[in-house]
Amino acid sequence: MDSSAAKRRKIDHENGGPTFEVASTTASSMGASGASAFVLETEELLKEVKYDYGKASASVQDTMRKFKDIIEASEPHEPHPIGDLSAKFEKANRITIPYPDPKPAKDAPYKLSFETPAQINVVGSWILQTNVKSQSDLAIDMIVVMPTSIFQEKDYLNMRYFYKRAYYLAYITSSLRQALGPTMEFAFDHLHGNLLLPILVARPKDKSTPPTRIIPCAPDDYFPTAKLNAVHNAIRQGKSETDEAKVPTPFYNTTLKAESQFTSYLRLLHKASNTCLAFKDACVLGRIWLQQRGFNGSISGGGFGHFEWAVLMALLLQGGGRKGEAVLSPSLHSTQLFKATLQYIVSANLQNKLLVIGKDAPDSETLRQTLPVLYDAARGINVLYKMSPWSISMLVEHAKWSLSAINDSPLDQFDPLFIIKADQPLQMFDVLLNVDILTEREGIESVDRKGFVSDFSAKLYSTLRRALGERAQLIHIHVPETASWPIASSTPKEKRKSVLVGIIIDPLKASQNREYGPPYEQKKEAAKFREFWGKKADLWQFPDGNIVESLDWSEFSYLGFSGICEGIIRYILNLRLQLEDSHLEFYWRDVPKIMAFTPSDKLAFDSAKQAFEVVERDIRDLEGLPLHVKHISAICSELRRTSLNIPEFNFRQPLQHPMEIVISFEVSGKWPENLAAIQRAKIAFLLKIGSSLEEVKDEIRTHLGLENTTRDDENLAFLDIVYENGASFRLRVHSDLEETLLDRKTKDQTVERHVRTEAADLLAKYRRMYTNLPLHNQTISTFCTRFPALSSSIRLVKHWFNSHMLSCHFGEELIELFVLQAFLKPYPWGTPCSAMTGFLRTMLLLSRWDWREDPLVVDSADSLSTSQRLEIGTRLEAWRKIDPNMNRTVLFVATSHDVSGIAYTLHGPTRVVATRMTSLARSACRAVKDQALSLNIRSLFQSSRSDYDVLLHLSPKVLKSISRDEGIRRSQYKNLEGSREARAALPLVEHPARMLLRKLNEVYDAPLLFFHGAPDDAVIAALWNPQLHRRAFTVHAPASLMLAEEGEEGKGKDKKEKEKDKKGKKRDRGDGEGKEGGDGKLFEVNRNAILAEIARIGGDVIEKIETKEDLG
Repeated sequence: MDSSAAKRRKIDHENGGPTFEVASTTASSMGASGASAFVLETEELLKEVKYDYGKASASVQDTMRKFKDIIEASEPHEPHPIGDLSAKFEKANRITIPYPDPKPAKDAPYKLSFETPAQINVVGSWILQTNVKSQSDLAIDMIVVMPTSIFQEKDYLNMRYFYKRAYYLAYITSSLRQALGPTMEFAFDHLHGNLLLPILVARPKDKSTPPTRIIPCAPDDYFPTAKLNAVHNAIRQGKSETDEAKVPTPFYNTTLKAESQFTSYLRLLHKASNTCLAFKDACVLGRIWLQQRGFNGSISGGGFGHFEWAVLMALLLQGGGRKGEAVLSPSLHSTQLFKATLQYIVSANLQNKLLVIGKDAPDSETLRQTLPVLYDAARGINVLYKMSPWSISMLVEHAKWSLSAINDSPLDQFDPLFIIKADQPLQMFDVLLNVDILTEREGIESVDRKGFVSDFSAKLYSTLRRALGERAQLIHIHVPETASWPIASSTPKEKRKSVLVGIIIDPLKASQNREYGPPYEQKKEAAKFREFWGKKADLWQFPDGNIVESLDWSEFSYLGFSGICEGIIRYILNLRLQLEDSHLEFYWRDVPKIMAFTPSDKLAFDSAKQAFEVVERDIRDLEGLPLHVKHISAICSELRRTSLNIPEFNFRQPLQHPMEIVISFEVSGKWPENLAAIQRAKIAFLLKIGSSLEEVKDEIRTHLGLENTTRDDENLAFLDIVYENGASFRLRVHSDLEETLLDRKTKDQTVERHVRTEAADLLAKYRRMYTNLPLHNQTISTFCTRFPALSSSIRLVKHWFNSHMLSCHFGEELIELFVLQAFLKPYPWGTPCSAMTGFLRTMLLLSRWDWREDPLVVDSADSLSTSQRLEIGTRLEAWRKIDPNMNRTVLFVATSHDVSGIAYTLHGPTRVVATRMTSLARSACRAVKDQALSLNIRSLFQSSRSDYDVLLHLSPKVLKSISRDEGIRRSQYKNLEGSREARAALPLVEHPARMLLRKLNEVYDAPLLFFHGAPDDAVIAALWNPQLHRRAFTVHAPASLMLAEEGEEGKGKDKKEKEKDKKGKKRDRGDGEGKEGGDGKLFEVNRNAILAEIARIGGDVIEKIETKEDLG
């Protein structure tokens, strides 16, 4: 919110609770004039997503009344032994009583009876009216309060209550099926995935109303709270009753207590909605936020859903402060309530801390448990009892990420919070594996009755958490959902297929080869370390004599962090849980087949950086230069760690493509005030630098190269500096005066327009080379150090552009900005920590970017204000008005050091190419979403060539010979062959495939649009320009034309092409009267002639030309 419109006060929390600030602006002050864009967007969202209760209200009330009447009319019966009654009931009604495991023994001394319910009520979101249209679990919750007369004093022990509850549910089911069987479908399910709580789900066959969940429950405050706290045991059956009595059952106990609190929480939420006008809207926002992150109230959904969110807000409206005061004000707007609740979740430290809200709280020692604890003192309930250590950690992380999005740019808050689906494992986690669930229960299953899958997951989590330590920032386990089952069938056994484990790694610590444990002198800790790690633990002595326990993982180091983590996981799960390799399935194993990332890559980039420092020092140490060196800047991808080709070099294998650098001298008045003269002065500087380097350094060879020889006002020359160790650099000279002269020329109204246009083009090239590239290199290099995964992510995204033959239209710097933006604005997640997450999030960025209307603002320096961002958007609108067809500027990308938006996209891509990029990115994201873990990641990098009209197949052998053999000097003297002088290879000015592509674009850019991937790719693809329809002959034809055959005019064309031809005929006949072609004859592009010319230009480089007709 706007800070000027909001008063702020500090809120204290009791019991060591969080301290944070919340806005106290009243809802009445949230008018359109003062509200932020975020508030306006959320209000619009609420209007669109709220469920329309008006349509279903009458039919729902009628259905609920029928249910109530039928249940109340059910015939009571006296208590009977559980074994006899169960068998008789199931046989007579063909309904299997959904007893929870373990099932009661046939001779159990329990008696079951049925009496009229004490109360029947509708509770939950339907009464609160906080459902949304997109809700997958939309249902009406009806509680049936069982009478106290059917229970005994100690029914809370040994699952006796749950057995009676299950029978009561089955008896209700028989009455409802008998009365409503023709119109309703009935099935049993578990309430929130809790295996202790079966419920009945009634679905109308005509789907006129949402399903109804019938939930039997206990009377209010029926169970003894003091005997059901977290440290007590309420399941005392089995052989070792004495031992089991010592094991606490917090989940079982809280489930029991929650059974008698439905009405109490209904009153709490009703009171909150009456005292706070924005409470319901904040609940809806919380539901959407949780839904987008895969959270719901079930155990498999994390145990934190809409109910927990609403209860938390209601409690914070009453208390939670350090001195018992309310944390939230009832006058807050819904967005402020939402933000403040997120802030509480983050600052409360729920994953590590026990928090109590309310007065007269019990002793904290009675609340200690392995589950997260947020204790509602008034009702004696741990609100988070269904959560697990990993789900609370995930919830807190999502809240942190969302708050980061809120506190970032005010223009980018809404979508990451409510629109983008954050529950995408492939885009979130760096390591993903499926773990088969064991069938052996011994040592894993607890007495707490949470279920074997949950117990196994808890054991798995604690093992991985300890084994990975600081290597893992977050570990999350996705537990399979429980399914509903027919009322005539037995309760289905838990699915024991597998659980999904997702890990977010710390990229700096995950790659460590050796891990150190406690010192050898600490006998107790060292013994625990060795007991946990087994034979893998060994002793390590430091040079200073200290001895510590350690683990050596260097055998996996060549695989990078993923290989090390996989090696640790496989070893520890085999040791601690007896899980074989066949029980574990790791994802991302195909990534090395796409692109290998090894520790040697970093060493190669480090070597290139060191070589640059050497050449910089050598040039600065030169004496006799006319001007002092101001600075030497790197402008190539090798020196910012983002090149696809790793810069590996040695004295036998020098770099074929030199690393480009720029030298700038001090400001001087000695430069000539003429562009052509400046270029010749640059040549003189380069010659002087080259001769001086060769004089002082024997291991250096220099070569002067020429470029752009057709113009004398553009940079003419460069200097290649080759070291004996294989490092090579291409040096260009920067002159400040050149920019001044070009800028003056572009504004000179006395010269012709085409001269000013050429000067503007040269000025853009100049600024890219000497201003933008040095700054870009510095920026990317800095962030590659800050974000360890950025370098590999950029290289993977570049490979994707190459695979789809798009990279020839996108500058390397532009692709790097795409990836950098995904790291700077990673919301709704945190910063990517691996190449794959960085790649997939870049795909998401490209798929969601509407470049027709929105600029991409990469604020790497965090220096752009809101007004500057709005100005950039206004500048894009102006460009679109000037050029609505986007013939000149398509993508608008602004950065901290260039707000013009066109520095990186002035010469491409075209609208067709940009559209193809977006469609391919959307296809990739759709595959990630739809196929999820079954996705073959290699398919994202496979591109079909059937979309192209022409394929130019290049000869790899000829390209290789040009790249290597032609650059080597051949001596005419036999005795010099094999010497250093004869073997010295000149660096290539440009890769031959790229040079051919540039020439083809210069000549045939009108009839053909070319596509090419990496420089060494052996295929150049092309599309014929569909806008070059048949036309009358003119002198300034855009391409080679031929007379169209009369009978072939409409052959092979679709409707759109024929319509274009008809329009072209009319226009050409009207315009061509009295000119060439005025006789009515039409001409079309001479495709065969153009392809023949291309074959002649390419020569031996082009091996074969295929057309779509040839491919069939």
